[in-house]
Amino acid sequence: LGLALCAGSLCALSDAAFLYHDYCVLGAGPAGLQAAYFLQQAGRDYIVFERSHAPGSFFALYPRHRKLISINKQYTGKSNSEFNLRHDWNSLLSHDRRLLFRRYSRDFFPDADTMVRYLEDFASLLELRVQYNTAIIHVTLERNAQAWNGHYFLLTDQDRKDYKCSSLLVATGTWVPNVVNFPGSEYVEGYETVSINPEDFAGQTVLILGRGNSAFETAENILGVTNFIHMVSRSRVRLSWATHYVGDLRAINNGLLDTYQLKSLDGLLEGDLEDLAIVKDKKGKLHITLRFYLENRNMSAGIDSITLPQDELDNFATRAPYDRVIRCLGWKFDFSIYNRSLRMMPGKGNINKYPQIKPSYESRGTRGLFVLGTASHSVDFRKSAGGFIHGFRYTTRAVHRLLENRHHGVPWPSTVYPITQLTNSIIKRVNEASGLYQMFSVLADIILLRENATAFEYLEEYPVGVLAELEMQTGRKAPSGLFVIIMEYGRNFSGADKDVFYYNRAVGEAQHAWQSNFLHPVIYYYKRLPTEREMRLRPPEWPLPRPDAIHHIVEDFLTDWTAPNAHILPLRRFLENCLGTDLRNFFAESCFLFAFTRQKLPLFCQQGYMRMQGLVGSEGLRRHAVQAGLLQDYTLTDFSGDTPPDSHDRSRDQLLRDQVISVRPLQHLFNAKDE
Repeated sequence: LGLALCAGSLCALSDAAFLYHDYCVLGAGPAGLQAAYFLQQAGRDYIVFERSHAPGSFFALYPRHRKLISINKQYTGKSNSEFNLRHDWNSLLSHDRRLLFRRYSRDFFPDADTMVRYLEDFASLLELRVQYNTAIIHVTLERNAQAWNGHYFLLTDQDRKDYKCSSLLVATGTWVPNVVNFPGSEYVEGYETVSINPEDFAGQTVLILGRGNSAFETAENILGVTNFIHMVSRSRVRLSWATHYVGDLRAINNGLLDTYQLKSLDGLLEGDLEDLAIVKDKKGKLHITLRFYLENRNMSAGIDSITLPQDELDNFATRAPYDRVIRCLGWKFDFSIYNRSLRMMPGKGNINKYPQIKPSYESRGTRGLFVLGTASHSVDFRKSAGGFIHGFRYTTRAVHRLLENRHHGVPWPSTVYPITQLTNSIIKRVNEASGLYQMFSVLADIILLRENATAFEYLEEYPVGVLAELEMQTGRKAPSGLFVIIMEYGRNFSGADKDVFYYNRAVGEAQHAWQSNFLHPVIYYYKRLPTEREMRLRPPEWPLPRPDAIHHIVEDFLTDWTAPNAHILPLRRFLENCLGTDLRNFFAESCFLFAFTRQKLPLFCQQGYMRMQGLVGSEGLRRHAVQAGLLQDYTLTDFSGDTPPDSHDRSRDQLLRDQVISVRPLQHLFNAKDE
């Protein structure tokens, strides 16, 4: 008994040594704060660890030249706040209208210092639980059958304090500079430390390694004071307007392309950086050569003993020596703090700077570990906006909803509507939803059909990569088929080598909607939920497996999909064909007439008029319907031959007012006929 009590007290002391929270969030950048907001709104036990003294420490240093490339559009001509978020790439999601970024800056491309101030206010005004000056230096697992995921996460900070949590949300971003090691790489200056004063480059010749926005941002800063700038990278330049990927080169930074193509000394080169070598001469000039020229050579013997490419090819492109070489190769995820037990592995190929995660943003190696924000961009790298605030604010919300269902039994939020509202619901969402618009091909609205297709359940912004797991991940059932609403670009319209300004690039006719190039809504119809095997075997570049039916809403120059003939009518007919149901809407007057002329009322009349719902007639509506050819103008018909014309109007209005008297008897009558 004494031994048992002793062991129990030791266990209690061991647990007391760990400060426990249900959720631990690493990083108080935009993604970490966004996750904290949703956890706080749900009343969950959480803590955010931030190594710096304030949130958004990345933006305190980057971008070095302080101009963000995320747009801050002040005016859209709309008052709809959800629509306006489509063109606000900096605000985080919250209920507080004070925390819209346009209240902090009027600049179209804001200053990074404004972002730092915005994130500080977001954390303080919402009273988020952030523990600053806490650098987590080690993360490991503790197996425990009682834990949510079969284990706890154990965290240790720089002061050797220990923390324990059931679920770990990693929102540290990618902040470790990418470095390429080659002979002479010690002479290279990093983007993170290079001077941002243009005068320091006056009259110098500069070579920049890299071809992303940081490289062009650096070039733009010194373009007017250097002798010339050369830029070298293994891949060709990717223009964001051609790839439709916001992480590629943006127009605000591409001045070097002008000076290159207009032959003003600057230039771009392609080559594998690992094949390069840099040799420094006695005057401090840097000469570019190739690694194989240095094989079996002693670099310390001096440049005179080393063969340079221009010794064999006298017009070698980089034969002129450089004063400075600057590395601008972006950043990668920090894997160093994670114990092997977590199996946090880098991705493969061009996503090796990100950790391996599932389409649900959960680690492939460890259940309960989710990656948020920029570090989660492997899910949609070079496809959508998941690596940027205007994208991951929605994927973070999606992860929160998945966790709410998994750990707290709170199903994915949904709304149930009568089937007659199907067309309206889709049109409303594709015209205003920001999550669908920014995370195109990644997040989708799901419409779950109820039995006999008399009603439907609407789920917003669900990750399509885990569509096969929808019932398990959301707590919602899909027994009778479903529609998936997603936004897409044309299949062959995006790419570094694409001419996106060619003549007749836009489609305007509904019958050719499937050929639309620009971003447009696409509706997939499945009679049953796709399986995991079907998801794996889907066609290349398709976000979803082949559906039972598919409909493209034709692209629109104004991104306003409300045209009755071009947008709404084709959609309604597609839905009717899928459901075998008449989805037309009718005025109460028409339903009243159908009650006397048809054995079965249209569905809209059954669900609306017969339940004393729908549009109540008026003289203005009647005249509009007559002019549109929807109703016959009975006021022109003289049934008795001696009734004054104006009495028809009065009797008509009286009839409309009295219709409600006959609703209940008629309802019983038609229910009996239906039976």
